Amino acid sequence: MDRPLLNRRLAEFGTTIFAEMSALAVRTGAINLGQGFPDTDGPEEVREAAVRALRDGRGNQYPPGPGIPELRTAVAAHQERFYGHLGVSCDPDTEVLVTAGATEAIAASLLALLEPGDEVIALEPYYDSYAACIAMAGGTRVPVTLRPDPESGSYALDLDELRDAVTDRTRLILLNTPHNPTGTVLTRDALAEVARLACERELLVITDEVYEHLVFEGEHLPLASFPGMRERTVTIGSAGKTFSFTGWKVGWVTATPELVGAVRSAKQFLTYVSAGPFQYAVAEALALPDSYYTGLRDDLRAKRDILATGLTDAGFQVFRPSGTYFITTDIRPLGFDDGFAFCRTLPERAGVVAIPNAVFYDHQDQGAPFVRFAFCKQEKTLLEAVTRLQRL
Repeated sequence: MDRPLLNRRLAEFGTTIFAEMSALAVRTGAINLGQGFPDTDGPEEVREAAVRALRDGRGNQYPPGPGIPELRTAVAAHQERFYGHLGVSCDPDTEVLVTAGATEAIAASLLALLEPGDEVIALEPYYDSYAACIAMAGGTRVPVTLRPDPESGSYALDLDELRDAVTDRTRLILLNTPHNPTGTVLTRDALAEVARLACERELLVITDEVYEHLVFEGEHLPLASFPGMRERTVTIGSAGKTFSFTGWKVGWVTATPELVGAVRSAKQFLTYVSAGPFQYAVAEALALPDSYYTGLRDDLRAKRDILATGLTDAGFQVFRPSGTYFITTDIRPLGFDDGFAFCRTLPERAGVVAIPNAVFYDHQDQGAPFVRFAFCKQEKTLLEAVTRLQRL
């Protein structure tokens, strides 16, 4: 057969680096600090809520296409609870759509809102599904690179570069804050500039805010709360990172009825529905008291500090994140400049798995010397990983 089996839009995407590195962790017995999933379950009362739903026969058959009313109401209440003071609100019946995790929400939003040839600006480095979903929708990705500042120990968005990236073919900006993999939390001033640009150039914005409750310095501000942005923003949230049940794959979209309707038109032909019993459990989870959310943040901040200190002591240059599950490091002080080679040999040399940041870049040379570690693990796991990394 002369014609390739895989369509040309996906030809550049092979097996994800996460699958490769997780398999390497299993094969070598290494500690997996590559993929961003916790090694403990979330709150017991939330897990029991899922069991109760299963036993009571709630969600064992197809749930409603937009999501069960209880969860849509809980999502709307969550937005009001945490961001109502910023003017954020949504109607659970017309402005909330439940999805199979944030990944489906991203895919459905891009499939719904893009025409072939439309340009999508995304902050590079970016979560790898962004590039694949843009390709599947027939769009053209235009990276705007967050650049590391060794002096401040963080990454920054060049707003002039963002503005220069907009052309007559630009349809939307795909924004991620708190940002995976760099841990950057965009400031109020930066978000205000993004909002002004979107309004000036009549752009839509998809905002991936799944790490909204994992902010250690600064504050999370939904872009939809900025002037002129409610009617042009699709906001994506997820239960996986907030409640440590990543396998349940429960996410959501909040937007105007017109935007939610558009996304639903694509979503219904992807999974249609998913996670029936888990939707009831997540509805209860979203109502947990403030002490849960502050405890989660404080626990992860402490784990970040354990790993950041250990990595620094092991010889890495560390970019301390303001949010998320992840720490980016520069391996050049250790005498390496190829993140792929470094990560593929790290399990044998030190018994730890990490992810090369180059997979998150179009311009892989810019990400070559950077490596990402996840700290959403038990403290004893992180301390053992730190001990092993001292071998370097």
